[in-house]
Amino acid sequence: MDFILQPWAWYVAGPVIAIIMFLLFFYGERFGVSSNLETLCSIGGAGKFSNYFKIDWKQNKWNLMFVAGAITGGFIAANWLTINDTVALNPQTVKDLAEIGIKNAGATYLPDEIFSVETMISVKGFFILLVAGLMVGFGARWAGGCTSGHAITGLSNLEIPSLISVIGFFIGGLTMTWIILPLLF
Repeated sequence: MDFILQPWAWYVAGPVIAIIMFLLFFYGERFGVSSNLETLCSIGGAGKFSNYFKIDWKQNKWNLMFVAGAITGGFIAANWLTINDTVALNPQTVKDLAEIGIKNAGATYLPDEIFSVETMISVKGFFILLVAGLMVGFGARWAGGCTSGHAITGLSNLEIPSLISVIGFFIGGLTMTWIILPLLF
């Protein structure tokens, strides 16, 4: 049972991802979370407001299975396959986070200073979520896909636009971590 409760080693998880990517490529499907959101928006009637969402969502119904599996898998892992919520962080990281106001870094996966309900419904938290959502949506649309689609599918297909997008995602992540996040706290 301890094997199930431990994170999978790279030499197990990597080949599983490679097999899934091969199957998606073989069947002519694309992978990415933004593709799933595109399908959900099409189902919800977004095609009435934007031609971008005028697609036959039934051709992408496997995306719905992906979303259901991700939610179900996350629930099972969080409730029955996780020994505890602590995260082994470098002591310097814990110190750096404490300096910008994130107390008890590593005590849980999601720090309360960012992800608690109280934080999210505050004016500042709501504004941050709104701006972040708009930026992620705009970035995924402008880049032609999200981080998972470009980093996993695009790079495995040796696509130059995906390489450029992934470099941009990393630059954005580093900018957020080292410049913007400290300003928000």
